[in-house]
Amino acid sequence: MNSLWDKESLTVLSIESSCDETACAIVRDGVVLGECISSQVPIHRLFGGVVPEIASRNHAVNINTVVADALSQANVTEEDIDLVAVTYGAGLIGALLTGVSYAKGLAYAWGKPLMAVNHIRGHIAANYLAHPDLKPPYVALIVSGGHTAVAVVKDYTTLEVVGQTADDAVGEAFDKVARVLSLPYPGGPEIEKLAREGKANIPMPRAKMEGYDFSYSGLKTAVINYVHTHEQKGEPYVPADVAASFQDAAVGVLADHAVELAMERGIDKIAIAGGVGANGRLREVLNNKAYPHGIKTYFPPKRYCTDNASMIGMEALVQVRAGAPFAPDTLDARATIPLVERK
Repeated sequence: MNSLWDKESLTVLSIESSCDETACAIVRDGVVLGECISSQVPIHRLFGGVVPEIASRNHAVNINTVVADALSQANVTEEDIDLVAVTYGAGLIGALLTGVSYAKGLAYAWGKPLMAVNHIRGHIAANYLAHPDLKPPYVALIVSGGHTAVAVVKDYTTLEVVGQTADDAVGEAFDKVARVLSLPYPGGPEIEKLAREGKANIPMPRAKMEGYDFSYSGLKTAVINYVHTHEQKGEPYVPADVAASFQDAAVGVLADHAVELAMERGIDKIAIAGGVGANGRLREVLNNKAYPHGIKTYFPPKRYCTDNASMIGMEALVQVRAGAPFAPDTLDARATIPLVERK
């Protein structure tokens, strides 16, 4: 049995609908018994990004199916479920409302308690699914389309945010640069793919501010200006070199901050959390910077870096074991949620 649990077994049905993935998972004591994700990427790719109204409607269409499929995969019924969990924020408000409303109805109909989960806390908890040996304290590098931060995970429920972005999140920057380079949505994987063909030979500003904070607006603008200037002058440029140069500048600061914070606090573990954590170059750079200092790096499988319900189920179990209160009947979705108050 995982050392997290010192009580009897718990099984959670979890739901995630914060953006463009409708997902359900059945998680028992840190083990995923069944999971189903319905992705809307092919739909939103037609528009170059997520259209909130379309996302909400598709969540409503897909949610019954993903719940039924997850239960079927796990070979469990409502009698086997101890807890229903749902992402209540942060994310697109209409998309979140679909998941929250469904989860509240399911919990009421089944007579089960409901746990509200912070989406980003779920991304951190994804590490426990793949690495049950990971225990606090450790540094969490949080990298997604909506959040960029470095934090110290002091225990399973206590998080100290030490640095975060002053403007664009790193995932936003990847998507915006991808659009400038006429790459399809989602931009992050496309930038990574194109960068493999190029060289990081174009000077780019570092996305670094004072202390451990970040700023990606300047880096994004530098890429836009570089591309537009060349196009207006009719001068050729190599898109793969632009992608590689941007990517190295973007991920280099992330790795630097995480390693510097770990060394400052005397911590020998760094775990990555969020969709940009699937980026192979970020993983490579972070490993290369951490290894010489005896710092071990933890990466969830790439499928648990992007939005999924398994991580939400895992975080719900962590919260239950820590004695967190269940959600009230009045639970509502929230578009924004602070991880914690700044220290």
